[in-house]
Amino acid sequence: MKLLTLIVVFSLAATLLPAQEPSSPVNLNVTPGSLTLEVGNTSTLSALVTDANGQSIDDAAVVYYSRARRSVGVNPTGRVEAYRPGEFVIVALVPTDPEASPRRAEPILQVEIPVTIPNPPISDISFQKTQGSFYAETTVPLAVQVQDTSGVQRHDVEVNFTTSDESIAEVNRFGHLHLRSIGEVTVTATAEAATTAVSIIVSPNPASTLELTSTVDEAATGDVVRFSTTIKDSTGQVVNDMPVQYAVFGESDASIIASGASAQIARDGRFVAERSGRYTIISTVGTRAVRRILDVTPRDVTRRIEVVGHGPVRDRHTSDLWVWEGPDGRDYAITGTWGADGHAYIWDVTDPAHMSIIDVVRVDARTVNDVKISEDGRVAVISREGASNRRNGIVLLDVSDPLNGVSVISRYDDQLTGGVHNVFLYKNHVFALSGGRRYDIINIEDATQPTRIGRFELDTPGHGVHDIWVEDGIAYSSNWTDGIVAVDVGGGDAGGSLQRPVQLGRAAVHPSGWNHAAFPYRSQSTGKFYLFGGDEAFPYGDETFTEGQPERAAGWIHVYDWEDWENPKEVARYQVPEAGTHNIWIENDILYVAYYNGGLRVVDISGELMGDLYQQGREIAFWEAFDPEGFVKNAPMAWGPQPHKGHIFLADHNSGLWAVRLQSKEPGPTRNLGEPR
Repeated sequence: MKLLTLIVVFSLAATLLPAQEPSSPVNLNVTPGSLTLEVGNTSTLSALVTDANGQSIDDAAVVYYSRARRSVGVNPTGRVEAYRPGEFVIVALVPTDPEASPRRAEPILQVEIPVTIPNPPISDISFQKTQGSFYAETTVPLAVQVQDTSGVQRHDVEVNFTTSDESIAEVNRFGHLHLRSIGEVTVTATAEAATTAVSIIVSPNPASTLELTSTVDEAATGDVVRFSTTIKDSTGQVVNDMPVQYAVFGESDASIIASGASAQIARDGRFVAERSGRYTIISTVGTRAVRRILDVTPRDVTRRIEVVGHGPVRDRHTSDLWVWEGPDGRDYAITGTWGADGHAYIWDVTDPAHMSIIDVVRVDARTVNDVKISEDGRVAVISREGASNRRNGIVLLDVSDPLNGVSVISRYDDQLTGGVHNVFLYKNHVFALSGGRRYDIINIEDATQPTRIGRFELDTPGHGVHDIWVEDGIAYSSNWTDGIVAVDVGGGDAGGSLQRPVQLGRAAVHPSGWNHAAFPYRSQSTGKFYLFGGDEAFPYGDETFTEGQPERAAGWIHVYDWEDWENPKEVARYQVPEAGTHNIWIENDILYVAYYNGGLRVVDISGELMGDLYQQGREIAFWEAFDPEGFVKNAPMAWGPQPHKGHIFLADHNSGLWAVRLQSKEPGPTRNLGEPR
């Protein structure tokens, strides 16, 4: 009996003891503390969380993320994989909310693990485009292709050139082969342990006379002028295979204060000037030279922008927009929202001076990043990210009669649960990004029953995709480090289709992997096919959109001549200092750029394009959306532009929807920068 009583008392005492407080983490130790990995190799990090007594907290949540996830990846278990060479950082943290996204989680503890990925060794080097004939007293630029053991073409490797007989030919440190006299010589190129050689025969120089001609004698800044050199021998016969070197010097217009005479001329004789003035172009063949003068006037394209109307959205961030004419003949717009609670707004913009929200659609999402409208103006597709049930996907809306209400037709999230950032609508098919890795092609001919029929994904290490634009049966996807990829989905010559996409070509945009958006365009004035690729980067600090804090982006528009799928050539750029691009639109030889903190930019892209379009004075106008009551006050953050019926509609991230209009060209010369209005 006494024993029983003791047992009961002991049990009661155990029950009445206070609950043990969970230990608080005070230290996070990750091993190894740094990593060095070859491209393609993996390693696994191990994390230990301890309390104030040094005791391990086994159930503490540790999450990982990479600050350069397209160069080095890390999964939730800490497995790290090396994709591309460089110096990078993996972050391990104990979050206050284990359900939060690792990049946005508030850390209790945080550790940075440096990761070094060395360049793979060079495996092959080869000469490219070696010309057939070589002549004494001329200079030939040497070109080589260098490849490493991972199969990547390298442009960051020092190449050393030598010749077997410097009395016949020698090479300078820039890879220029100077042919001194006739004879046979071997040229050798070396990169690390790889080497290659080519033998050439140097013939006597036949040039006797030179003639330099140009397509015009006067031009405006930004105009591409083509110079051509005719070479004749002593008998008057034309020699077609001799190398020509061009140079330019000049004096800028005296009215332009303290500016240099800036111009460039390519090896093939294409010339463009950024400043007005008088330029002398020199053509050299061996020891002979000829010159020609060209007068360049200012490009007179500047116009003013008039604000027509504002549809304010001040309680949350605005994302993308689409403007269209409805079946009833009225004009409508749809805008998304970012980092909020899943709203999409439907606007009546028939009178841009009095835009109004006529309906609101709310879906289960944190962000409705992208919005698109079908060709017939009856169906809208909106993207979803951050859904509470993590299913995300897309939502199709009936917008055939917006004045009487917009309704949900269907939702589609099969294999799109990772989030859909951007979409495109083409011939009743939705191109939907899946988790930033690939795009799926979804048939919505019956919008109540969407059906996946195809998909496209790169197979490169650490690949990703951000945006897509489809035109004439070709899909142009923006793939960050992998650049812009052109894919035949029914309009190319590779036999592709919506069901079976086939890659046509790829243009690498920025070496840091900033490729964000692309727009294909065939010039109305020249017929040339260009691809405009935009960067997106936030290199000046915190890369998240922090509430109440203005941001500053970086990046520019790259212009490619892409007549040949296998050989895209970057020929021009448009760059605004200390700002960065977001979405773009092109119509009637005018480029409209939402230049983030640089506002809306309107650019003349008529004629052939070459060089720096900003410096050439091709900017027609710019406008910034300052709103003292904006979500971030007086902080322009242009997100997306679209011209429509004589107006330019602009979604601004911090202040909503705007309508502006280009005023007529004022008579007289272009206003100099810095001149009072």
